[in-house]
Amino acid sequence: QVRLTESGGGSAAAGASLRLSCAVSGRALASLSVGWFRQGPGDEREFVAAMAWSGIIYNTDRVNSRFTISRDMGKNTVYLQVSDLKPEDTAVYKCAAPSGPLSTDQLMLSDSYAYWGPGIQVTVSS
Repeated sequence: QVRLTESGGGSAAAGASLRLSCAVSGRALASLSVGWFRQGPGDEREFVAAMAWSGIIYNTDRVNSRFTISRDMGKNTVYLQVSDLKPEDTAVYKCAAPSGPLSTDQLMLSDSYAYWGPGIQVTVSS
């Protein structure tokens, strides 16, 4: 059973940076892809970034330059660095992992993921 737990969220002023962590247990990152999604108030869940088991990174054009995904294999943790925070970044951020291999297109779809963390709130004030 794969378990994911997010940390590092909270409140921040616009322009600040935050680093979100996703601690993974039950499977090593060397064989597990992890994606980050977010859902703002009244919004649908949105793909932010993913790192495939191979280390290849996928971002959306919308947030590409401000969101950086990385991982620490020793800690089995995936990070999402968010810089130059904007009020529209306010959302619940969740990390997720699939039960099997995914294609590039599938990595960006929330329905492709079987395991989810509980989520963490990020609130950005202007």
